[in-house]
Amino acid sequence: MTDPAVSTAPTASDPVPSERLIGDLPRRTPREAAELIPERATLLVSGFGGVGYPKLVPEALAAGDPRELTVVSGGGVGDEIDRDLVESGDMRRRYPFVPNEHAREAVNEGRVQFHDRHISRLADEVRFGGIREGMVGERVAVVEAVAVGPDWLIPSTSIGHAPAYVETADRVIVEMNRAQPLELARVHDVHVRADPPNREPIPLSDPLDETDGPAIRFDAGKLAAVVKTDRADDPYEFREPSAVDETIAENLRSFLEVEIGRNPMLASAVNLQFGVGSLGNALMGALADIEFGDRDVAYVGEVVQDGLLDMLDAGDLRGASATSLALSAEGQERFFENVAEYAADVVLRPADISNAPELIDRFGVVGVNSAVEVDLYGNVNATHIRGTHIVNGIGGGGDFSRNCRLGIIALPSTAVDGDVSRIVPVTSHVDHTEHDASVVVTEHGVADLRGKSPRERSAALTAVADPSFQDDLRAYRERAGEGGNTPHDLGSAHSWQ
Repeated sequence: MTDPAVSTAPTASDPVPSERLIGDLPRRTPREAAELIPERATLLVSGFGGVGYPKLVPEALAAGDPRELTVVSGGGVGDEIDRDLVESGDMRRRYPFVPNEHAREAVNEGRVQFHDRHISRLADEVRFGGIREGMVGERVAVVEAVAVGPDWLIPSTSIGHAPAYVETADRVIVEMNRAQPLELARVHDVHVRADPPNREPIPLSDPLDETDGPAIRFDAGKLAAVVKTDRADDPYEFREPSAVDETIAENLRSFLEVEIGRNPMLASAVNLQFGVGSLGNALMGALADIEFGDRDVAYVGEVVQDGLLDMLDAGDLRGASATSLALSAEGQERFFENVAEYAADVVLRPADISNAPELIDRFGVVGVNSAVEVDLYGNVNATHIRGTHIVNGIGGGGDFSRNCRLGIIALPSTAVDGDVSRIVPVTSHVDHTEHDASVVVTEHGVADLRGKSPRERSAALTAVADPSFQDDLRAYRERAGEGGNTPHDLGSAHSWQ
């Protein structure tokens, strides 16, 4: 690693570099950079929440000679990776997320091998061999940045696991994106933890504290190519909240209003996390009407979505800590135009910091995540349809569900236009066990599962199912009888799928 004392990298006290390209850098075209990647390689790409990912080099790879690539990102990335490299046949293995129909179909058909991982663990798993089966050939990090020097780079709209990928890579390729403001350096705080067993506590006593400045540092000898680009992200498109979304949000708001008045953990501060997507974005709007009193209210999670900008602008939040600006096109334009102002309230961190169990516990985060289905005893399936077909991946939902002192699952009670219940006797796949979910919210109410026995949980969850399925759920519980601590009629349980 280059000595920071002689590095030109920006620092916490002086975060914005004077130029985008600093020093004698190996500038290449996308095709030239792609040709540096061996036929068999592990491609470690930046990107999280559909933003901050490299675009031109993956596109050139897909158009070039055939390859056998393992592709590892931080989270969701764009079509240049999860469409083009799938359709070209170059992607053979994927970690940790399948964000679109192209990658999802390839995984479900077995054309691409996929292994779902918790986000908080992935950086260490790449560093220390936790996904050894898939780490083939040379490791090449391809990272998007807003500025780059000989031994450092400033990330763009997300950080994700880019610091770990750059550290682990044999060589580094940087796409320097002029479409994104250099002022994004002000929101980045790149803290890299030491390796176990010498790992110290994360030095944050407040969710909005900052530590080490905006730069990802690396050995200058790794820098193989710098590619200039001005291609914008293909950002998230949030659908309009449905009537069901709005009712779920209202039920969540009513629950939280009561909870903040009775829960000692929330007496002085409320730190919230919401899952990625349209429902999570809609749920944020429900918080505007809550009377938090003199409590500090902050977002401590993975992604900054449009709903958070609304809350920041309205003064409902004192700030947000995340790893990605997963904004719509309108939200991204809004952020870019006011980045200096938002930088006072928004900080992006590496994903192994934003999702660290240590910080989730330290700050008493209230986590709100969605699911495919929940069973009568509180087991949660967040990733698979009928137990077999992956939807996206667990993402960071498991990090927060397992480590929050108050973990909430919010979901509509039905799917397929009301034909399928999402409250079921037995989940077809389990991502979060009954030991992790504290509360389940649907449009039909709130099931507070804390302290309840399995039989009591089954009654509470039946009550928040869609009324058209409640009689069938009660009949199932009668068939299960009184045998055992967790009664089941396994012969009919999966007929609900």
